[in-house]
Amino acid sequence: MTTTYTDSTATLDERIHRDPAAFRVLTGDRPTGALHLGHYFGTLHNRVRLQDLGVEVFVLVADYQVLTDRDVAERLTPIMEGLLLDYLAVGIDPERSVIFNHSAVPALNQLLLPFLSLVSVAELGRNPTVKDEIAHSRQAAVSGLMFTYPVHQAADILFCKGNLVPVGQDQVPHLEVTRTVARRFNERYGPLFPEPEALLSATPLLLGTDGTKMSKSRANSIALSADEDATARLIKGATTDAERHITYDPEGRPGVSGLVQLAALCLDRDPHDVAEEIGGGGAAALKRTVTDAVNSRMAPLRARRAEYARDMGYVRSVLRAGNERANTIADATLAEVREAMGGLLQGASPAGLRQLSAEGRPVPPPARVGPSVRYGRR
Repeated sequence: MTTTYTDSTATLDERIHRDPAAFRVLTGDRPTGALHLGHYFGTLHNRVRLQDLGVEVFVLVADYQVLTDRDVAERLTPIMEGLLLDYLAVGIDPERSVIFNHSAVPALNQLLLPFLSLVSVAELGRNPTVKDEIAHSRQAAVSGLMFTYPVHQAADILFCKGNLVPVGQDQVPHLEVTRTVARRFNERYGPLFPEPEALLSATPLLLGTDGTKMSKSRANSIALSADEDATARLIKGATTDAERHITYDPEGRPGVSGLVQLAALCLDRDPHDVAEEIGGGGAAALKRTVTDAVNSRMAPLRARRAEYARDMGYVRSVLRAGNERANTIADATLAEVREAMGGLLQGASPAGLRQLSAEGRPVPPPARVGPSVRYGRR
């Protein structure tokens, strides 16, 4: 599959500023562990920026997708609640954005079946992001769910007619699957879905403490929930090299450059300037600079997070309200899909799956719930 985005990130950003109401964002995270600085600089702060511009933002806690590379979903509730705390702490406003989770929205997940019919096994197998996930999977054998992961993400995005997805460079192949699904559905059944565009982060890849991509599964991340002391310990143990003079050279010195980049992001400075300032101070001076920069940048976020943690009743109510909103939209979209497909899925409503007629046939689906969000949303 070939990416065919027509606008650069800068041009797309101009369009967003010009008409934020024309865009609906779907973004989210798998609750497989604590969110970290890579998430913060890669996408979280961008979600808040888009929300503040007036873009409608949907944030998914992808609990079903935990099972793509795990046999069981361990510690799911505390991890999900940690994600909610992080979302609120970074500034996601439940009055302006919708936070919801997979397992609470049956109609969204029912879109997976018709969407799978629109892509081939070969196309899914070639997806480089899936290959990377498989390489770092915790399972001895890869489940079929891993290969359907990109199509499930397509359902996540298209259930709400999302037309803009903030992603890192490594997630672009997944989004191309979504564009393919939308395009083929529209060609086969009539125009219903937008082909969402990728809004690339200004920080597409942040390295972890071992000099590789920062990831929850690689034990190389600095969690947003980490306190000052834990942050200092993690940075102190980060990989550097034997050369004393500090430079910013991502290709030649990934460990050192990753730390320089992290300090620069926290300080809102150019990484070359940060490296030059440290100069001959060596790895010790670099790590002190990074530690101070991270702890200073994260201090307000940590304070807000602690405040929300004192009222978990409110935090859980945010998710309940978001689930109600997501269900309304998903039911409407599924009804539109059924209509477009000529009644092929007539027995597949969430209510219909639970209720059978006296003859053993599914009950007809309920009437469409809520307003429809049509293609383009203009």
